Amino acid sequence: MEFLIEYGVFLAKAITIVVAIILVIGALANLGNKNKKHNEGHIEITNLSEDYKEIKDGMLEELLSEEEYKALQKEKKKQEKLEAKEEKKRLKEEKKQSKNKEEKPQTEITQDEPEFTDSKASDSTSECSETGSEIHSEIADSDVADEESSGDKQDDTKGRLFVINFDGDVEASAVENMREEITAVISAADKNDQVLIRLESPGGMVHSYGLAASQLSRIKAANLKLIISVDQVAASGGYMMACVADEILAAPFAIIGSIGVVAELPNFHRLLKHNKVDYEQHTAGEYKRTLTMFSENSEAARTKFKQELEETQELFKQFITNNRPSLDIDKVATGEHWYGTQAIDLGLIDKIQTSDDYIVNMAQDKDVFEISYQIKKTLSEKLSFSLHSAIEKGILSVLQRNIESRLFK
Repeated sequence: MEFLIEYGVFLAKAITIVVAIILVIGALANLGNKNKKHNEGHIEITNLSEDYKEIKDGMLEELLSEEEYKALQKEKKKQEKLEAKEEKKRLKEEKKQSKNKEEKPQTEITQDEPEFTDSKASDSTSECSETGSEIHSEIADSDVADEESSGDKQDDTKGRLFVINFDGDVEASAVENMREEITAVISAADKNDQVLIRLESPGGMVHSYGLAASQLSRIKAANLKLIISVDQVAASGGYMMACVADEILAAPFAIIGSIGVVAELPNFHRLLKHNKVDYEQHTAGEYKRTLTMFSENSEAARTKFKQELEETQELFKQFITNNRPSLDIDKVATGEHWYGTQAIDLGLIDKIQTSDDYIVNMAQDKDVFEISYQIKKTLSEKLSFSLHSAIEKGILSVLQRNIESRLFK
C-alpha cells in the first residue's frame, strides 16, 4: 500500500514537472512569435485519382504472377499511349477548327437598285438576290455547325471532381476553412466539374449552420453540380447544409433528419434565493430577455421564448422546402431522425452510397482532387494540443479501466 502511495506521489510530481516545462516552452514560443506576422493558411491539393491507382497497382503486383503483372503493365502503357494520341489528335482538330473559323472571310453581297426596267435584267437581279441569300444561309449554317461542334467537344471533356471534408461541431467552426476551400474551387473550376462535400455533423447553432449552408450555395451559384455525402450523421443543422445539394448520398445506417429546434438552460433562482443572494438584470425593450438562468422566469417569458423557437422552426422548414420542394416537409419536420435506408423512402436523400464508393466510381472517368485549407500552427499551439490530447486520453483510459473492472468483477 505504501508503495502505491509513493508511486502516486512520484507520478504526480513527474506530471507537474512535465506540464511546467511545456508551459515555459509555450510562453517562450509566444514571446518569439509575438512580433511576427501571423502565418496565413494555404490550400493543399491531394490527387485522389493517383492515390487509388497506386493502391490498385500495388494490390495487383502482389496478387498476380510476375508474368501476368508484366503483361498487364505492358497493356496499360499501350492504352495510355493510345489515349494520349487521341487527346493530342482531338486538341489539334479543335485548334484547326478554331483557326479556320477566325480566317473565314465574311462574304457580303450587296444589290444596287437597277436603273432600268428590262424584264431580263429584272430576272437576272432576282437570280442574283436568291444566290446571295443562299450564300448567306450557307455561311450562317456553317458558323452554327462550327459552334455546335466546338460545344460538343467542350462538353465531351471528362471534367474533375473536387472533394471537400466538413466535420461539424456545435459552432460549425469548420466553416472558416470550408469558405476558403470553396473559394479556391470556384476560382479554378469550369462547368464540367463537380464538387463533393463529405459532410459529418450532428447540428448546432442556427446562425452558424445558416452560414455554412450559405457557403454551399456559392457552389451552385457558380453553376457547379454539388453532391453531399453523409457517411455517419447529418442531423438538424447538418441536414440544413445537406439539403442545398443537387444530390444527397448516405450510407445505409447514416443518421439523417432531426429537423427541429431545441433550446435549454438551467435556472439557479431557487438556489440563489435559498442562500439569500439577490440577482438583478435591467433591460430596455419588452423582450430583450425572456428566459434567464438566474431570475425567476414568468409564464409570459416562457410563452415568448417558445414563440421564437417556433418562428425559427418555420424558417428552417421553409429553407428545406426551397431546396427540396418535392419533400413532404410536414411529415419529416418533427424533430425525428432516420437511418439512410429509411430516409431514402421519405425523400430526405437521393441514393444509398458511401463517399468512398462514389469517389472510386468517379475516379474511373474523372480526375479527383481533395481540397483542404491548412493553417500552420505555432509551437505553443502544437504543445497545447498535445497536452490536451494526452490529458484527454489519460482520463478516458482511467474511466475505461474503471468500467471494465466493474464489469468483470
